[in-house]
Amino acid sequence: MSTFDEREKSFEKKFAHDEELQFKVSARRNKYIGQWASQILGYNADQEKEYIQSVIKADFAEAGDEDVFRKIKQDLKNYNINDEEIRKKMDELNEKAKSDFI
Repeated sequence: MSTFDEREKSFEKKFAHDEELQFKVSARRNKYIGQWASQILGYNADQEKEYIQSVIKADFAEAGDEDVFRKIKQDLKNYNINDEEIRKKMDELNEKAKSDFI
């Protein structure tokens, strides 16, 4: 195997690893944002688990974070929480999720 082939395989492995890590971070962030929103909504432990799953599933609607943002925004519309607060919390919890894996 040539050095070029080895280097190509190395880049492919790194890309796959980075993608897997990003998926895990996003899933963990979604769990955290689901916990945060469920506390605001006043859910009990069983309701919280179901709600977290619904937030995680919402992330599969489209690429990116907008699907999760829209779900949280819709669910918290009666709780006087604005878009900026939700985005700030999502960013904060994304950093927390990253630190869980690093």
